[in-house]
Amino acid sequence: MKILLVEPYFSGSHKSWAEGYKSFSTHNVKIISLPGQFWKWRMHGGAISLAKQFMEMNFSPDLILATDMLDLTTFLSLTKSRTAKIPNALYFHENQLSYPWSNLDRDVIEKRDHHYGFINLSSALVADNVLFNSKYHHDSFHHESIKLLKHFPDNNELDIVEKIKKKSRILYLGMDLAKFDKHKTQKKENPLILWNHRWEYDKNPEAFFKCLYKLNNNNVKFDLAVLGQSFNKNPNIFDEIKYQLKDNIVHFGFCENFSEYAKWLWKADLLPITNNQDFFGGSVVESIYCDTYPILPNRLTYPELLPEELHNKHLYNNENELYDKVKNCILNINEIRKTKIRDVFKKYDWTTMCPVYDKLFSSIIN
Repeated sequence: MKILLVEPYFSGSHKSWAEGYKSFSTHNVKIISLPGQFWKWRMHGGAISLAKQFMEMNFSPDLILATDMLDLTTFLSLTKSRTAKIPNALYFHENQLSYPWSNLDRDVIEKRDHHYGFINLSSALVADNVLFNSKYHHDSFHHESIKLLKHFPDNNELDIVEKIKKKSRILYLGMDLAKFDKHKTQKKENPLILWNHRWEYDKNPEAFFKCLYKLNNNNVKFDLAVLGQSFNKNPNIFDEIKYQLKDNIVHFGFCENFSEYAKWLWKADLLPITNNQDFFGGSVVESIYCDTYPILPNRLTYPELLPEELHNKHLYNNENELYDKVKNCILNINEIRKTKIRDVFKKYDWTTMCPVYDKLFSSIIN
């Protein structure tokens, strides 16, 4: 079976997922892509460039697998002479309907931010199959779709949401977790707290570092490793903590290679999460796989990722609970280091997930 994987934003988790599936699949997967930058322009114009790429290729797929950054309606219209009878599937890593926008974004200020969500909605409507990387993502997409349509003055067409729901299903993220195994290293002497996400507002760094400031002010001893990708405009708090917590910081900045990143995950003890957005939580799964102890908000995708019997230990409901759990873990670090829940997350490794993907995609064309 031949699959054309269309990825307008070939970077980060999108790139890892695409390359991972291609590498582990028994199918013949061909990727066409654009560099992972200028995400708004990718959603507007990426379909035109990628349609041109496809029309110039000598590749006749049995299935087209696109991701959420693609305007699928435009792509299919520009390639209809070749794609009209080819089934397709649209995979949502994230969506712009339930993604929390920054109030400082120019499109929010000028009240034109709904357009990107509508691209997602119309793409889902035209797709033959709609796939979400978590149940939380599936449910939030359909809920926010109705809210978006009600925003418009007439002809709201609310029934299309039910049409999309009927062809939607959950397909959890596949990840190459086994590659972390050969980088395993010992924990550090001091309790080590980890940040391994993008340096952006939707990851709610203010709440994360507020907790750490409070620990520091109360003379609770810890080390801190701040990993993750930074951008030209980072939240100001990252500049602040570089000085406010300078005595705690043992690493600060993006890891230039995978080996370095993996070793810090293995060294880390605690993973407090304060995110306002996570449709799956790839960086969280990676960290837990490397034996960090997660402390997660009781919302978004996290209750879904954890078995219910682990909720009391690892989920919190407010910032006071977050602080208390982190502090308690630090004060009892020897016991915490004995806690191993990584086996729960092995199911997301490609060795398990890829047969699920391959079987699903085979069933679509039969």
